[in-house]
Amino acid sequence: MLRRYYGTLYGEHCYFAAEVDGDGVATSVLTRPGWTDLRCSLDVGGDALKLDLHADAPVRRAAPDVAVSRLSEAEKADVRIADRPLYRLLDVDVRAGQVGGTVGTASFMDYALGPDLLERELAAGEMWLRSDLLPDLPSVLDVHNRLCAGGVLALTAIARPADPARGGADYLLLVQERSNHVVNGSGRLAVIPKGFHGPLADQRGDARIGATLRRELEEELFGRDDVDTTAEVQRAADPMHPARLSEPMRWLTAEPSRMRMECTGFGFNLVSGNYEFAAVVVIEDEEFWPRFGGVVEANWEVSGMRQYSSLDRELVGELITDEKWTNEGLFAFLLGLRRLSEIGGARVSLPSIDLHG
Repeated sequence: MLRRYYGTLYGEHCYFAAEVDGDGVATSVLTRPGWTDLRCSLDVGGDALKLDLHADAPVRRAAPDVAVSRLSEAEKADVRIADRPLYRLLDVDVRAGQVGGTVGTASFMDYALGPDLLERELAAGEMWLRSDLLPDLPSVLDVHNRLCAGGVLALTAIARPADPARGGADYLLLVQERSNHVVNGSGRLAVIPKGFHGPLADQRGDARIGATLRRELEEELFGRDDVDTTAEVQRAADPMHPARLSEPMRWLTAEPSRMRMECTGFGFNLVSGNYEFAAVVVIEDEEFWPRFGGVVEANWEVSGMRQYSSLDRELVGELITDEKWTNEGLFAFLLGLRRLSEIGGARVSLPSIDLHG
């Protein structure tokens, strides 16, 4: 539906798609050459988004009756909506080895009662709000003059030793089914972690993609509910101080070689209008799973967790073609699998994936 609505592609931009063992897989993520082959280590050098505190956020909410209906439905379904700040994209400079650009801040409520309703409207087969907020591809790309919130999501791959029952040394791949209590993507598949790009306590420092990714790992996999951005109050001066880290995260960060975090791609999700930073988190030290596998547990945002082996070509291939994927989830999953195939060696036997975009 969205491809018909937006029609001919704009300049160098294209819809992200792939061929998986010869079968086509399509998304409505708008990207361009150079945005899907980043291999950008999320360290201080490559992770360079900056904060502009003086940029005004344009506010364009849905009609009052639609907004009231949205809030009423959210309350009945126990959907968590907290009016915490989000980052909004002002400009982006993304290329191989570099994630740059500028973000400002916006109210989550302005997002929830504006752009976030685009997905709900689309599900109903309507385009009234879209024709106002994102009528064409130039308006999608004109981020400075719209409220363009964003997400950071990553394929998590955890090295495991060989096991007599399971087989050879591999990577455990984690995929989540989103709960009905999340703002968007409920009931759909996504990689984990997946979170809104927004500040926790340090507005400037948290603008980096890696800061959101580390926080989401703590919250969604390692049991830290005190870094949940849906909470109304943040009391810790430094929620990500080393002394407050979970035991798994403290162990991972004690030796830099134990965990690799890279941004793999960037695009605009035409379902929501959001910007999406796709990433991969690879836990390289196979001691992690025997030591901490029993405490890895999803939070309230997840209704179910699936696990796959990087050696199970058939099941991973079936998973890729599952219709329950969120747009952005499939985008991050495919980019993560490609990067894992490049670095995983004998631990990896995945379907042939030819990416377009």
